[in-house]
Amino acid sequence: MGRAFEYRKASKLKRWGMMAKVFTRIGKDIVMAVKAGGADPQNNSRLRAIIQNAKAANMPKENVERAIKRAISKDQEDYKEIVYEGKGPHGIAILIEATTDNTNRTVANVRSYFNKLGGSLGTSGMLDYLFDRKCLFKIANEGIDLEELEFELIDLGGDEVFLDDETNEINIYGEFSAFGAIQKFLEEKGYELKGAEFTRIPTELKELSEEEMAEVDKLIERLEEDDDVQNVYTNMK
Repeated sequence: MGRAFEYRKASKLKRWGMMAKVFTRIGKDIVMAVKAGGADPQNNSRLRAIIQNAKAANMPKENVERAIKRAISKDQEDYKEIVYEGKGPHGIAILIEATTDNTNRTVANVRSYFNKLGGSLGTSGMLDYLFDRKCLFKIANEGIDLEELEFELIDLGGDEVFLDDETNEINIYGEFSAFGAIQKFLEEKGYELKGAEFTRIPTELKELSEEEMAEVDKLIERLEEDDDVQNVYTNMK
């Protein structure tokens, strides 16, 4: 699961292109975290994790501080987190996570992308069973015994621990509900946290030809260009 998914993740990040789009997504995550748990990172574990993600993306400190101030402002609209499900070209399952202050705008945009690029937007719950929700942590590789770390994490809900050869970071996958427990464990152990997020892993992959994959990628790229879209997942191999 791990290495294949990381390759897919890297491809997605590359497609995002302009860092401003990444900063917009992280900024929304910060707003959501602050509204849910407060503006003090010391007392808000989710916010601490997102700030680490911002550092990993080279997001300027002033951008982070601006997002926190915006979150506590009375003028800040509340964001809603919505999951859209649809079928792309050649029957590929696509899940879209969006964060929006205007659901009518977002659903209209998402539907138009599917319609124009050979897919169809479905109903809630239609495809969710094809993906497992997981949490993912990245920590610095500081001579840690991976087998011992994986053993320690099993009781906390950890699934898989492996070293990413390209980034030389240790990746840790766990159950969706284990995010808080794993984060607390890593912080108490003093490991250097490089990033943390929730993700979705397809339970089985569908293989396409290069030409078919190119058609699906056009739809994925268009979805990811939308400012309301946070993440896009597929079961394409």
